Amino acid sequence: MLTGYRLVLYLVLPWVLFRLAFRGSRNPGYRKRIPERFGFQGPKPPAGGVWIHAVSVGEVNAAVPLVRRLLVRWPEQAVIVTTMTVTGSDRVRTVLGDQVRHCYLPYDYPGAVRRFLRHCRPAIGLVMETEIWPNLIAACRRADIPLIYANVRMSERSWKGYRKYRPLVADTLSGISRFAVQSGPDAERLKDLGARSDRIRVTGSMKFDVKLSVSVSEAGEAIRRRLGWNRPVFLAASTHDGEEDILISSFRKLAARIPGLLLILVPRHPERFSAVDRLCHREGLATVLATRQSGELDETVRVLLVDRMGELTKYIAACDVVFMGGSLVPVGGHNLLEAAALERPVVFGPHMFNFAEISSMFLAHGAGIQVDNEEELVEVVHRLFEDAGMRDEYGLQGRRLVEQNRGALEQVESMVANELDQGTVG
Repeated sequence: MLTGYRLVLYLVLPWVLFRLAFRGSRNPGYRKRIPERFGFQGPKPPAGGVWIHAVSVGEVNAAVPLVRRLLVRWPEQAVIVTTMTVTGSDRVRTVLGDQVRHCYLPYDYPGAVRRFLRHCRPAIGLVMETEIWPNLIAACRRADIPLIYANVRMSERSWKGYRKYRPLVADTLSGISRFAVQSGPDAERLKDLGARSDRIRVTGSMKFDVKLSVSVSEAGEAIRRRLGWNRPVFLAASTHDGEEDILISSFRKLAARIPGLLLILVPRHPERFSAVDRLCHREGLATVLATRQSGELDETVRVLLVDRMGELTKYIAACDVVFMGGSLVPVGGHNLLEAAALERPVVFGPHMFNFAEISSMFLAHGAGIQVDNEEELVEVVHRLFEDAGMRDEYGLQGRRLVEQNRGALEQVESMVANELDQGTVG
């Protein structure tokens, strides 16, 4: 089936190029460093380093604590971090700077991945979460590069999709040395797809190991001072197309019941900032872009639109209640843990299939509230603003949940150390 997969890849190459050009028309970052997408890299890093792949911002954030540990433990080894998205690349540069080398992971064409591996010459690879690229994994196996898949989650939807191509997936998974998975159901789905059980360890999510610096809280306090200490602030994080309409409608109903309520909107993708801004103005809401806001926010402003990547955490620290996006529309939700670590009550919609285990834990521990529709969202958020004790209790339970479930980071670091101690890195 690998031959058939490769044939399909070559057939869709025109579409791949069109999509890259289309994304470049919306985000100029995609027009830069295009050769890297096909395995043509810049200056060679030292051979025998550690390569970590994190597709975008969320995966980069989860990988950063591990990267920092590796840099301390093996300071002589180069660390190469690859991403697929421009926002992921920007995040690597922001939080890790020149401590690591960054490039884009090439598309999964045989020649492209061979060029990438010959250029970077890593001794070990670690892929965050679940990007199954048959040609890349086959090339690593041929080059004797052990691969660890960390923080793996396999949603029911993804599992059903992969099962349609089980022979190819099973052969591909056999090329992966170790799996550090988030939950028991994730492990069972991987086994069903053909992964060897003796290579799978349930470690929990590395995202529980988030440790936010004091500067995040300080930045949040500074923002809140500009917004107004006494003004109620509702934040909608990582929102998607179709979701802002629901949130704006909900906000109107909430604002009629909560005097002075401010909505902070944080769209997930930067190419949508302008569209969301236009939507807010069409709806007649006085809206200010965060990049243009300085000094105290005027009380007549109803919506603050965060139009810069990497800002979400400090705005969470500045708000009273968080709604996590990607969950009122069937995207699968986003990470709840940063809000919990900052002791903010978090509300999410019915579509949390990408974070099914974590969202279930939040519900079981009284650390989050799930709503099915706009009406429930309005009622739940209204109750949270009316009852400070309720807000505090959900925030406290969220922080406790995060603290009680840390430890995946140490286990993944141990997996990497075992591979390196076996001589894969000199």
